[in-house]
Amino acid sequence: MIIDYVGVEEINGSLIVLDGVKDAIFEEMVDIRLDNGSFRHGRIVQMEGERIVVQVFEGTRQISLENTRTRLTARPMEMPLSPEIIGRVFNGAGRPIDGMGEIFPQTHRNVNGTPINPVSRIYPKNYINTGISTIDTLTTLIRGQKLPIFSGSGMKHNELAVQIVRQAKISGANDKNFGVVFAAMGVKNDVAEYFRKSFEDSGVLQRVVMFLNLSNDPIIERTLTPRCALTVAEYLAFELNMHILVIMTDMTSYAEALREFSSSKGEIPGRKGYPGYLYSDLASLYERAGMVKGSTGSVTQIPILTMPNDDITHPVPDLTGYITEGQIVLDRSLQGQGLYPPVDVLPSLSRLMKDGIGEGFTRGDHSPLANQLFASYSKVIDARSLASVIGEEELSPVDKKYIQFGKLFESLFVNQGPNANRSIEQSLDLGWDLLSTLPKAELDRVDDVILNKYYKDGIDPSQIG
Repeated sequence: MIIDYVGVEEINGSLIVLDGVKDAIFEEMVDIRLDNGSFRHGRIVQMEGERIVVQVFEGTRQISLENTRTRLTARPMEMPLSPEIIGRVFNGAGRPIDGMGEIFPQTHRNVNGTPINPVSRIYPKNYINTGISTIDTLTTLIRGQKLPIFSGSGMKHNELAVQIVRQAKISGANDKNFGVVFAAMGVKNDVAEYFRKSFEDSGVLQRVVMFLNLSNDPIIERTLTPRCALTVAEYLAFELNMHILVIMTDMTSYAEALREFSSSKGEIPGRKGYPGYLYSDLASLYERAGMVKGSTGSVTQIPILTMPNDDITHPVPDLTGYITEGQIVLDRSLQGQGLYPPVDVLPSLSRLMKDGIGEGFTRGDHSPLANQLFASYSKVIDARSLASVIGEEELSPVDKKYIQFGKLFESLFVNQGPNANRSIEQSLDLGWDLLSTLPKAELDRVDDVILNKYYKDGIDPSQIG
């Protein structure tokens, strides 16, 4: 029996309240018919007995308190899925906006996903090559990993996201079984157009599924965007056995939409006004990455978030760091020097790289090289601090070597340009060239066999790169 509930009790922002509703289900979809005959869609987000609160996706403007008809659909929000979604562009709520018509679905999936049994998970090992030296060499992205990028307002994270989509390669994968799901949340029209045009011009749009939520779109849609994107990624990975790279930008916009939505429901705010369940909500997104038994596919996540005031202790990056397996940190001072990508290697790390690099994956010298580059660059920072006090002329010969190494490392290794696509061998060889400008005795993180094989005596710094 189909029941229409006539009228609503309250309207509060994007929420409507109904009384006397029987047999409702949390997060059930509802259809809302207005006086003029048009339809809107909503989702039950709060229940107290027979009183329900419905989140209206298209907003509550022109909704009448008396004549609005609400009908329960007895199903959660679902995403229509089929192999043809690859190469398509959707809005934040999963509706096509590329002018190519509706999706003819083979199946539907709940956008909230289903929890993955930890026992069925496979430990991530194989690496993903991005063509970016600082990532591939020092914070290696592993297939099935969740590795966020911590950025700041106005920095080059959008350009970096486009470059990763354009260049990413997985060993054993090809154009048929490798794809990208790209979700942009709260972006301006020019940024959305930049993403779309960049993918079209580089020819990768045919293997990308795009979700675009604009800054003037409803915040309700913004809270759905990552869930729709991850539902598509799980379908492609675990049912079509594809390797899927999911890039979500900007998770801070998502968290702010969640904060606004929580406030409209009258929930008690937590730290900096964010809801107390922000941690579990972010975890429900990030934990949808991985590989599972019975499928050869994988879901790898690169969430991008902007840190308000470049504060890494802000709740969004802070909680993200607890859930994910490392982070790539962009530095504003490096960008101010004209370096791209402005990756600050010292606070950046990948907790899973140790099992996905080395012989059989990248190269046998990868791990000791990465350790030595980290150690040597940290001494560069110490030498610069000392030079700021006593002057560079008063430094010891070794410290002056570190100062020189730091300049070369930043200008040649960190800086590579938005169109440079380096293989892992090129990145590793460049790392050894840079380390060879230091005295051999200073390289104490590498055993003698590897050091003798790759260290280049008497290398000319001007010839590197």
